Amino acid sequence: MSVWLTPDLKPFVGGTYFPPEERYGQPAFKNVLQRIATAWKENHERIADQGAKIVDALRQSQVSPAEAPDKIEAKVLDAAYQQFSRTYDPREGGFGSAPKFPRPVVLNFLSRFYARNSSSRDGKDALEMDLFTLRKMAAGGMHDHLGGGFHRYSVDRYWHVPHFEKMLYDQAQLAVAYLDAFQITHDPQMESVARDILDYVARDMTSKEGGFFSAEDADSPVVAGVGDPGHESNKHPEVGAHGAPLQKNAEGAFYVWTKKEIDDALGDAAEIFDFYYGVQPHGNAPEGSDPHDEFRGKNILIQRHDLAETAQRFKKTEDEIRQLLARSREILFSLRTKRPRPHLDDKIIAAWNGLMISALARGAQVLHERRYLESATRAARFIRTQLWEDSKRILFRSYRQGRSQVEGFADDYSFVIQGLLDLYEASFDIEWLKFAIELQGTEDRLFLDQKNGGYFSTSGDDKTVFLRLKDDNDGAEPAASSVAALNLARLAQIRNDAEWRQLAEKTINAFHATLSSFPSAMPQMLVALDYNLSKPRQIVIAGKNEAPETQALLAEVRRHFLANTIVLLADGAAGQTYLG
Repeated sequence: MSVWLTPDLKPFVGGTYFPPEERYGQPAFKNVLQRIATAWKENHERIADQGAKIVDALRQSQVSPAEAPDKIEAKVLDAAYQQFSRTYDPREGGFGSAPKFPRPVVLNFLSRFYARNSSSRDGKDALEMDLFTLRKMAAGGMHDHLGGGFHRYSVDRYWHVPHFEKMLYDQAQLAVAYLDAFQITHDPQMESVARDILDYVARDMTSKEGGFFSAEDADSPVVAGVGDPGHESNKHPEVGAHGAPLQKNAEGAFYVWTKKEIDDALGDAAEIFDFYYGVQPHGNAPEGSDPHDEFRGKNILIQRHDLAETAQRFKKTEDEIRQLLARSREILFSLRTKRPRPHLDDKIIAAWNGLMISALARGAQVLHERRYLESATRAARFIRTQLWEDSKRILFRSYRQGRSQVEGFADDYSFVIQGLLDLYEASFDIEWLKFAIELQGTEDRLFLDQKNGGYFSTSGDDKTVFLRLKDDNDGAEPAASSVAALNLARLAQIRNDAEWRQLAEKTINAFHATLSSFPSAMPQMLVALDYNLSKPRQIVIAGKNEAPETQALLAEVRRHFLANTIVLLADGAAGQTYLG
């Protein structure tokens, strides 16, 4: 996003994705600059006045009504469900048309709306919207069928042609959505997808210190003089065939395949693989989805047929097909590792690491994988040792070859606190609960709107930021206040603390206007509202953590999707007193 400011830092023009050259009805960035410069010279006073009006409008949007709003009721949840239902795509899953973004916060809301209304028609339909969307995404080209994880979004309604960037926050949130779905359905596909996300992050996006990297780019090098990105010469990223230099990067070059590449690699198994994954001789990108002509002759793997259809077509058992496809994916994955990789954004961002800690902690619980718990624990230790300054009691935003000087924002605190609470429930190690409580105290001190409720995005220490705003939209990432509201409700339940419970309610009520008029804008806040409206429920297991009978009880509890429930371990340790 580009925003132009007056000399006194008031915005007067903003926009997104201005291309280098004019195309698709979008003005070129240099032309935008020229027009703004001309307007500033010719109508300076009017632009300054416009900037002042924009600031005033933003300021007014942050002012709460004079009278305290009524308490938000459960009917808001029903209204949000109806809004999502109207935009749901019953043929392809997801919401709206192209481009389609995963937006996991919507799936979080739908699974909990189902849990609240599991016997009603609306509740069952909400679950179907959730599960169908997850299945269509998993089958689509937005899902990396060879290496695991998901790309940023689909340019078409079919989840087929992605923008090939991979973001850590998508992996974290989608893993949780698939884990929730697995608990509800016990469908092996949901388990498989959750595992491939978590394993991808462990393999390709984890630093040696334990923190998680931010992203992998969409583009990667194409070798000059070679028609296919998957050519053998790609194992030497610096040069192409016969020492020729690399050409410019291309979208998805690391991920796409020609039919010949696949057929040469797989031999007799290629016919079955091609049928299952929709591989075509001239490429399989849908018409209109390749405006830059980068996928001509290339295939983006997408599941076109299921195991039963494939088995019937080739007169084999489903198990034979499953094993053959697994071997084929291993072969192609090995070949793909020889290509030049997309650029890795190796910043370690506190907020996104918090989301990933949550995903791994939940994976450890639901899938009974010790390595996921170990990975979550290492990341939490990294945050505490590298991004937390104990003397000042503040969190820093990011780390790359050392800690940055940028102090954390509200979402850094909210997301890390959520991760620590999930890690506590996965490990029952009291140190993570203590750290979460310490961070909550700092978040309240720096970001809480004491008068009206909710959390400002910034602390107010930077005087060049002339207006503190509270994010009121749960988009690709949830708003800091939405996650904070749920954190507070969970902490209140763990410690039986009435003040935290009241603060959670006040945080939710701060967004009364948005939730009343357009509740689907804040699905994660609705998750917090659902929690707050529900009767508190605790499961307390007495016994030593590592005892077989304790682990058996925990495994049974974790088999089920238990929304708005906390699990505590009464093991007689010193932490028992701390829980209150």
